[in-house]
Parts: sequence; C-alpha cells; structure tokens
Amino acid sequence: MRYELTDKAKAWIIFLLGAGALIALDLWLKAWSASNLQSNPPQTLIYGFLGLRYLENTGMVFGFLSGHDWTVWLASIAKIIAMVVLLVYYHKLPDGKKVWFVRIPLILIFAGAVGNLYDRLTIGAVRDMLEFLFMNFAVFNLADVFIVSGAISFAVFELLIVKTHE
Repeated sequence: MRYELTDKAKAWIIFLLGAGALIALDLWLKAWSASNLQSNPPQTLIYGFLGLRYLENTGMVFGFLSGHDWTVWLASIAKIIAMVVLLVYYHKLPDGKKVWFVRIPLILIFAGAVGNLYDRLTIGAVRDMLEFLFMNFAVFNLADVFIVSGAISFAVFELLIVKTHE
C-alpha cells in the first residue's frame, strides 16, 4: 500500500524545509559577520551600493529605544505572538496550489522573525551587517530582508490579488 501525503502535509514540509534553510543562512551570515567584521573596518560588497559593517542592535526597529533592557523582552514577546498568529494563518490557508504565492511570504516572515528572535534571546541584541552605501539608512541583516520582502509581497498578494481563498 502506498501512502500519499496530503496537500496540507506537503505545505508544512515545505514550510519547515524553507524556513529552516532561510534561518540557517541568516544565522550563518550573522556568525560569519561577528567573527570577520566585528573588529574590522566596514567593507564594500558592491561598490557604491552595498557594504558590510558589524553592529549589534540592542533596541527595536532601527535601534529605537536602544539601551533599554525591557525592549528585548517586549520585542521578543511581540515576535512570538506574531509568529503564532502567522502559523495559525498558514495552517488555515486552503489546500492546493492556488495559494502558494501567499504561503511563500509567510515562510519568509517566519524565518526572519526566528533569526532575529534567536539573537535577542541568546545575545540580547540583533546582529546587523548589511548597509546601503548610496543612502543614509540603518544597518540591517538578512532576517530583516526576509521580513520586509515577505510582508510587502504578502500585503500585495492579499490586498490586490487574492479576493478570497475559496
């Protein structure tokens, strides 16, 4: 007898594999940055566009409320609540291929949240290393890229493309 996975099971397998790979990539880049950039001057990755500079953000978004210990806990609790809501939403999506374009941004958002939550809980700050050289913008990390790109694409898909999941 041959066992076939349900569409829901396939969706969760892809979620776990995708999120796991993205989390591993984010944590690897953070570890590499901490050991290779922390005591070195900023480096150019793409001339005039993207550079590498190691910073530890003890605050919330863009360093807001930096230096306040309670922000670590506030941000962590908010992330955990958001991750639970995201998982419930992911689970309640209908089966089938027609909503995969909604599932992928959710995987990105979840992976980014886990990567930054890991940093907050283990070192009390989020390790940032990427910076745009062509403008004065906050230093950020790969998890931030996952969260922002996932949130924007999710909003576009949900608000402009998906009328209903039925």
